[in-house]
Amino acid sequence: MSARIRLKKFGTKKRPYYRIVVMDKRAPRDGKTLEEVGYYHPIAAEDKQLFLNEERVKSWLQNGATPSDTVHKLLNKKGVSL
Repeated sequence: MSARIRLKKFGTKKRPYYRIVVMDKRAPRDGKTLEEVGYYHPIAAEDKQLFLNEERVKSWLQNGATPSDTVHKLLNKKGVSL
């Protein structure tokens, strides 16, 4: 099984928020997750937009999980090295 760190969409129309989750690469976007490692609220204030459990993210990355393009940008923004 290949794991992927990606966004899972929640919220309403024009008011989205996302959970940063680890899931099977083949699972649908809103399917079953292996672990939730953070959240991303694009509409919130700049300092409250992004939360990551950096310890768990690094653990998953070391075990072979690959981040999606968007999550990769968010990790760089937060300063988590890959």
